[in-house]
Amino acid sequence: MSALKTRLRAQLLRIHIWLGWLVGVPLILWTLSGLIMVIKPIDEVRGSDLRSEPAAIPAALAAVPPRFDGRPVEKLELAMRKARPVWLIRYAGGDSRAADAATGALLPPVTAAEARGIADAAQKAPGRAVSVARFAADANPLDLRRDRPAWQVAYADGLHAYVDADTGELLALRTRWWRTYDVFWGLHIMDLQTREDTHHPLLTGFAAVSLVTVILGFAMLFVRQRRRRNGSPPASGRGEF
Repeated sequence: MSALKTRLRAQLLRIHIWLGWLVGVPLILWTLSGLIMVIKPIDEVRGSDLRSEPAAIPAALAAVPPRFDGRPVEKLELAMRKARPVWLIRYAGGDSRAADAATGALLPPVTAAEARGIADAAQKAPGRAVSVARFAADANPLDLRRDRPAWQVAYADGLHAYVDADTGELLALRTRWWRTYDVFWGLHIMDLQTREDTHHPLLTGFAAVSLVTVILGFAMLFVRQRRRRNGSPPASGRGEF
């Protein structure tokens, strides 16, 4: 082996070690967060197994068109609010309202008591509600991830049910495990603030460096194994392989 090859391999080994120190923590976090995210089935994480079957819209319903308030409407759909058929009116710009499907009259905003009833009805076996709080669209808890005014119904078992404050729709069920999952998802994509940005320089940079580190490690392993098969003596100098 020439002295040049020896120095080159020693240099590659030093680069690999320094890169390993650089990406070691992100690799541990990626592996740990990936493990946490696959421990439980995703339906259990999302609380899908807790939901009751929604009531069916009565076949004999003679729906009366809603009385619009003059704003341009983008979408109109029938739904059930507990046992009551309602129109869900989607206005241009993102606002929504509900109207009674039997009379067409616009419904007032959802009250705290109504929100709790809707949240309970949406679950197979609702637990004990410990608080009901209303949040504005621009001040919602992080676990909602919806830009809508909402009621949060918190239960003793850690479940958070979110009900749209204007339409009465169930926006989300967030289990305690979902919130744990969400923290580790934020670590996985290196975005603990919004936990939604999967394309940013920090993540891309660390992923690229990690890839180079792994490829370099495999290359050095291949060279080491090849030397052993060729009967070359083991390296004795510091930084050699």
